[in-house]
Amino acid sequence: MARELLKDQPRHERISLPRPRYQSQTSVEQALSRRRSVRDFRDRPLVLSELSQLLWAAQGITHRSGYRAAPSAGALYPLDVYVLAGNITGIEVGTYKYLPHEHSLLHHASGDKRMALRQAALDQPAVSSAAAVFVICAVYEKTTGTYGKRGNRYVHMEAGHAAQNVYLQAVALQLGTVVLGAFDDEQVKEVLTLREEQPLYLMPVGKT
Repeated sequence: MARELLKDQPRHERISLPRPRYQSQTSVEQALSRRRSVRDFRDRPLVLSELSQLLWAAQGITHRSGYRAAPSAGALYPLDVYVLAGNITGIEVGTYKYLPHEHSLLHHASGDKRMALRQAALDQPAVSSAAAVFVICAVYEKTTGTYGKRGNRYVHMEAGHAAQNVYLQAVALQLGTVVLGAFDDEQVKEVLTLREEQPLYLMPVGKT
């Protein structure tokens, strides 16, 4: 169970997420048929169980050997998922990194970064109006170290797998999301204080 965070929350505090569920009333076929890109969100919070489920769909562990929900070339897993939490019941506003093996969040930075990220994303309103924004990033060297230059292609394939998983899980949760690729890479890195990771996708998520 996640505990309510205090305002003086330490930078590196970990927050355990609720266990993901493995069944729903939405079939894969229904999720595929209902999947749409949603850019308009209601001003309502997400709950921690919804955030947990979306993160698990993106990069969660699905096998005791460490395999994840999205396929990865050579099981090298170069992706990292950050969450800009703006309106999520149970956690403070701030930026968090998903830790798949612990199914937890690592507190990365305090404060609401959504408007700054919106500016980095060519002023797209969905970024600031969403309850949360997922930022899917990659450390290319984790894959290119094995596959050379072709590893870049594998990383991009993997980001697409993860993003589609989030789309379909959002449908099952009756949430909306959209993938955004129009942004300034360096500005996004500055907003999130990224170093080795390269941002590939922004995915605002919210109630519809």
